[in-house]
Amino acid sequence: MISQSGSAMVVGVGPERGLGAALAMCFAEKGLHVFMIGRSEEKLNNIVKLIQETGRSATAIVADVTDEQDVGRCFDVLRERGDIIQVAAYNVDSNIPAPFLQTDVTTFTTLWQQNCLGAFLFAKEIVAIMQAQQQGTVFFTGATGSLRAKPPFTAFASAKAGMRALAQGLAREFSPLGVHVVHTVIDGVIDGDRARNQFPEYVEAKGQEGLLQLEAIAQTYWAIHQQPRCAWTHELDLRPFKEPF
Repeated sequence: MISQSGSAMVVGVGPERGLGAALAMCFAEKGLHVFMIGRSEEKLNNIVKLIQETGRSATAIVADVTDEQDVGRCFDVLRERGDIIQVAAYNVDSNIPAPFLQTDVTTFTTLWQQNCLGAFLFAKEIVAIMQAQQQGTVFFTGATGSLRAKPPFTAFASAKAGMRALAQGLAREFSPLGVHVVHTVIDGVIDGDRARNQFPEYVEAKGQEGLLQLEAIAQTYWAIHQQPRCAWTHELDLRPFKEPF
């Protein structure tokens, strides 16, 4: 059984009803101090407040994870606490739909930087820490596009596929050193603020059981983190029971 003392890190924490926030609150509920990284100070502070109201603790860090110096600064804050880092998640999920011939270099580059480069910069830091500890679980949140590209999401899929390859390489190199590297394929729509604000008709048509529920995803992450070393999962997919695949 994994110890439930120490800290956790979640990169990509935004709205209260979002996967980053759900993971942060789940890890805090399990007794870990949670470092949360995001671009909005207001949103981060809101989640810190919610966690503190439950008697748990968290630290908000405003940063751009595509900037190497910003990422280094985040981990400087983490190291100052001196905890064992039990679990970390790279949960950035930036998506800009566009038909391929309408996808410009800026769009393609932005998606790659946020979904793949940021994951690389994060991995360089967190894997070094977990290797030294000889323990820890690191998650990379993928999407349907991690496995197959479909218009108008070709640029997004290429970035997510790159992140998946990064996770595979890390798992093969660092699993024997005690670092559990996990890639999750979120194959469906999450019932969160983004979906409800951007396409409410679709959400209504799917119904609650037709959408991935935030707390259920977070529970799955925690269950994977708890796995004994003799039976580790590297990749898993999550989807509602009536989602076609």
